[in-house]
Amino acid sequence: MVLDLGGTRPTLTARSHAGKTGSGLLYEQVVDYVEGLVAERGLVPGDMLPTYAELAASVGVSLITVRRALDELERAGKVRRHQGLGTFLARPRIVTEPTRAGSLLTTLGGEGDEPGQTLDTRVLEMLRGLPSPDVARALRIRADAHVWRLRRLRMIDGQPAVVETSIIPVALAPDLDQQVSRLDGSLYDLLAAECGLEDEYEEQYLEVVLPGPEERRLLTIPPRTQVVRIRGLSMDKSGIPFDCFEQLYPATEFAFAISGSTARHLLPTPGFQDWDLRALPERAAVPARAARASRPSR
Repeated sequence: MVLDLGGTRPTLTARSHAGKTGSGLLYEQVVDYVEGLVAERGLVPGDMLPTYAELAASVGVSLITVRRALDELERAGKVRRHQGLGTFLARPRIVTEPTRAGSLLTTLGGEGDEPGQTLDTRVLEMLRGLPSPDVARALRIRADAHVWRLRRLRMIDGQPAVVETSIIPVALAPDLDQQVSRLDGSLYDLLAAECGLEDEYEEQYLEVVLPGPEERRLLTIPPRTQVVRIRGLSMDKSGIPFDCFEQLYPATEFAFAISGSTARHLLPTPGFQDWDLRALPERAAVPARAARASRPSR
């Protein structure tokens, strides 16, 4: 919905907004004005805010000051800017617990603040190939051992939210490529039921990076937008590593709850440098299929 600045509705002005004019830094006055505007108009995520010029005129500041204020609001995850379109009110950040073993988005589906959220999963790729040296060391397999690379796109309320990649030894899950139609839910539930691989321990590295063009396209985010990248390793109850995984989250849309534990330091700091797969001759990708996820878990 686009905010209509015309009509007969009362317009909030900088002068009337809690007497903020003349107090604090100039960009803070713009922040206060925008927050008051949201409250007064009852704006919801997806609604468009006034233009830079309109905000500058309403508060009586320069365009540079408006840009600084919107920078702060965007860093706080309260607005999203799309070049050529405008500035939009962002939905509240989704809280997830990446360190909870065996789970990707455990706060969805009734545990978070928005129980009505829906999670869909699209299988993008199932490839068989050879691991990079870093992945082979982490999985404790030979360089010529075959691995699966499963890539999925997780969507929340129909919007792309997480790009997830798992690299799993073929020897531990030999028929995984035949289970593509069942990969719309919990990968780890499937691995436990079909392969006896129960997630007992995970080690992860989290960093903020710029995604590549393909990841940016999948997440539908503009250029120079950062993502949170989590790379990790999962082990079963016998201490056998069975999954090198990577998750990419838009940095402005998620918050992460992390609890401490004694680290085993299985992964080389700061995480794998080479995450690619070596292609096998005359091997083709399993066709990607779109599917609906029944549970928000890995």
